[in-house]
Amino acid sequence: MRQSLPFELSKDSSFYDSLGNWLGDVLYDELPEKGFECRDEQIFMAYQIEQALKEKNVLFAEAGVGTGKTIAYLLPAISYARYTGRPALIACADETLIDQLVKEGGDVHKLRDHLGLSIDVRLAKSRDQYLCIKRFEEAEKTVTEEWIDDIAFSIPDGVYAQGSMIAIQPYGDRSDYGAVGDEDWQKVNYNSIMQCAVCDVRNRCGQTLHRAHYRQSTDLIICSQDFLMEHLATKESREREGQLPLLPEVSMIVLDEGHLLEYAAQKAMTYKVQASTIVQLLERLMVDGVRERTLYAMEKLQDDHEMFFDQLREDLVPSEEDRKRINKSPRLVQLGKQVIADVEQLLEEFVFESELYMIPEYDLNMAEEFLEHYMASIRIFVAQGDAVDWLEDTDGEETLVIMPRLITEVLEEKLFTKKMPIVFSSATLSVNKDFSYIAYSLGIKKYQSFSVPSPFDYEDVMKVYIHELDQQEKVAKVEELLNDGEKTLILFKSKQAMETFKSQLPMMTRLKVGFEGDRELSAIVRDFQQGTIQTLCSYHLWEGLDLPEEALTRVIIFDLPFPPHDPLFDAKRAFAEDAFEEVEMPFMQLRLQQGIGRLIRTSNDYGDIHILLNEDEAKVKSEFRAILPVEPK
Repeated sequence: MRQSLPFELSKDSSFYDSLGNWLGDVLYDELPEKGFECRDEQIFMAYQIEQALKEKNVLFAEAGVGTGKTIAYLLPAISYARYTGRPALIACADETLIDQLVKEGGDVHKLRDHLGLSIDVRLAKSRDQYLCIKRFEEAEKTVTEEWIDDIAFSIPDGVYAQGSMIAIQPYGDRSDYGAVGDEDWQKVNYNSIMQCAVCDVRNRCGQTLHRAHYRQSTDLIICSQDFLMEHLATKESREREGQLPLLPEVSMIVLDEGHLLEYAAQKAMTYKVQASTIVQLLERLMVDGVRERTLYAMEKLQDDHEMFFDQLREDLVPSEEDRKRINKSPRLVQLGKQVIADVEQLLEEFVFESELYMIPEYDLNMAEEFLEHYMASIRIFVAQGDAVDWLEDTDGEETLVIMPRLITEVLEEKLFTKKMPIVFSSATLSVNKDFSYIAYSLGIKKYQSFSVPSPFDYEDVMKVYIHELDQQEKVAKVEELLNDGEKTLILFKSKQAMETFKSQLPMMTRLKVGFEGDRELSAIVRDFQQGTIQTLCSYHLWEGLDLPEEALTRVIIFDLPFPPHDPLFDAKRAFAEDAFEEVEMPFMQLRLQQGIGRLIRTSNDYGDIHILLNEDEAKVKSEFRAILPVEPK
């Protein structure tokens, strides 16, 4: 049901005039009367967004930490959603930050409580954030740990009810299983091999129920930028196949931490091929009664696929990075062409099998869809065009990843040429107030922009310490700092860096620390905020984490967040005239500013920043001193 506007419209003024008047009343009078600070920077941002709505334009809204960006975009977004009759979409930096935006005491709750607004806000999470009934049933046959029983008890009775469909409430959200670690969750969640369109239980699937739930939102849908990009990348193909797009039509888009959109877009437009998946998939089809020609075609594809991956491993360039570069040999390319021919032959045999009904229809349809995707991926790989490819570990599986290098044309066509207001919100979008770098990177030709500073007096509330020491001394320095019991966030440049630190930390100290990945992240953050743990280690939370006052009083930057030396960033370096100035430094400075920004979130916050520099990192100290909020000690 469409909700009414939070203000009255009159015949003498337009929606935008009325919106402007209401924003003034709320930000100058109503919220300050309820104890909120009246911030000129926040009010300026809200009016700039109102102007972007009017002109249906792209807006780069760069506003310093503490501006109150969330409230500045929520007020016009809710109003515009109700005016147009379509929800506004808020796309967060990543999946881990969605729950943060709607948590108890967050900005959405504050507007509900203090303005009396009944806000219809619903979460749209990526597919791997939901339980897959098919994979859960397979895991239940072999897993004996307690966590599998906890999930089993959480599944509504109606999911397995016989007869007519009964109403089932949405279930199976990753955040419902806070005690389940990431590694275990990856055994039961959706993954790319699961072809939902042909699944016989899709109408009882938690993911399907969540999709139906958020499509009915009248005000706000909140998702990750990764999921928004996946929606754009799959929208046309899903519609061709008679499926609904992942997201409904929306009135406007807010990109929270919008400087990360490029990476989300690249991730969504990747193809992935796993080493063991196709072997396991085909084994399920080798049932009694299958024609001998089909069995032979399946066995040949399995053998050639394994030879392809064996050669792939031989062609890897040795590296400590998670993404391994591939030095394609002529034999690897030839083996790739051979598996393409194998797939084409097998798909022909499946045409005959579909008439015989020996292979279950669901399994056959799933295999056909998967093989077509597999064949398209290998074709791009062997073509050796301008795609970037590498080998990595995904969900415990060796995975060949193929990513198109240029995304600007796709984004321009699918997103930025639409006559829709799109707001980039972040503390860091420009280089010295010049927005041309991000606009060029995303293919944006027409935009509005502004930049306002943080309202905080950092000199009074923050101290920054720079520690120059050997890499092996960093762990001891962290232990020394943690002795005083301050609530501490430790940020690492990568998962590998965090795991190395964890392995070097004494066992007794490790027991007092929460590490990203040990459990569902929002559950760990909740324990940290409530004081159950004193220290939180993360490689994701450089952006978006909002823990005011005593909930966080110290941030340790364990290593400077330079981009990794992997194929993706190496491709960026290769196409830059000066890789250090155009790739290395902007990425590091942007991320460092974001990490430092986790400390001071309100006017009552205070604390210390500790930046640990090894010998190599100390050489670039002069390159980032200027972006620090205060002069370091």
